[in-house]
Amino acid sequence: MVFTISLILALISCLFHAPKMEYINFEVLIGLFNLMIVVKAFEELKLLDKVAISMLSKCRSSKSLSAVLIFLCFFSSMLVTNDVALITFVPLTLIIGKMIQSVMLETIILETIAANIGSSLTPMGNPQNFFIFAHYGIKPMQFFAAIFLVVVLGMVVLFFLNQRLKNKALEIEIPNIPIKNKKAATIWGILFFIISASILGVLSYNLVFLITLGTACMLDIKLLKKIDYLLLITFICFFIFIGNISELKVVHTIANEHLKSPTSIFFSSIILSQVISNVPTAIFLSKFSVNWQPLLIGVNLGGLGTIIASLASVISFKMFSKSDPEKSKTYLLKFSIYNFSMLALLTLIYYVTMKSLNFF
Repeated sequence: MVFTISLILALISCLFHAPKMEYINFEVLIGLFNLMIVVKAFEELKLLDKVAISMLSKCRSSKSLSAVLIFLCFFSSMLVTNDVALITFVPLTLIIGKMIQSVMLETIILETIAANIGSSLTPMGNPQNFFIFAHYGIKPMQFFAAIFLVVVLGMVVLFFLNQRLKNKALEIEIPNIPIKNKKAATIWGILFFIISASILGVLSYNLVFLITLGTACMLDIKLLKKIDYLLLITFICFFIFIGNISELKVVHTIANEHLKSPTSIFFSSIILSQVISNVPTAIFLSKFSVNWQPLLIGVNLGGLGTIIASLASVISFKMFSKSDPEKSKTYLLKFSIYNFSMLALLTLIYYVTMKSLNFF
């Protein structure tokens, strides 16, 4: 659906302005491709599943079980993106829920929030971070310093929300998952760090692209067929659409009037994310502002709120509703309560803190 909408918007925008090759950020596209390859390899080798099950097998209560699942999403999303964290751990949560005869609805909602907040900390955590990091040429320490407060606040709130969940004693045995090819796992692990270095600007992304492609061809060429190419094409469509409309005078006029200060960028990115999601919001607003900090914070906080604010949230909802269709409406209601409450709280704390330090 997102791809179709982005394609239609790109084609319509071409009626008003001819597209230019300079609209497309190839560094972002190549970096995303590299990440997709190595993360897909991790999925095939079930490395995240292995880590998760080894930790979950030690849980003796439903609350500790939820905490492990929530913070696995939180920390793993920093490295393998929020989408992959949820694709890995939400199905595992649903399976465990059936084993202990419990609907893990609130746990899955908190996992989704955890993935969206945890992924904020790193450039490779989610697509909007990667784009902002590459587009503005941000240094790694600048990036981490800017987003650190939001991530810490989110982690603290998640801890207290987990404490509010119902608790019961558990006695479950989860079968261990062996890693079939430890040599391949080691190679992909090393490659992941090489790709991370290229994202942080330490290595050439073109060189790392060739290394990634060569590794995939030698170890498992079928991975090239399993990449989400629609996501890459969706990015191209957004680049074209936003590049074209940003050339229109009326858009420039509105943007110049409403995006003058860090405060306006901060709140505009949060509000716009609720409607068109945070990735296109980041691409769009970057055309009209050099203030990357409020944009970075805004689109990451903006991933909370509506179900479409972050497309990772849609992934969780689809998996839960497929497993338990009768509770889909309950899920959406509780999801909205949790997310909007979290959005309001973190936005208020962050804004007041920055205002007191004269950043806004």
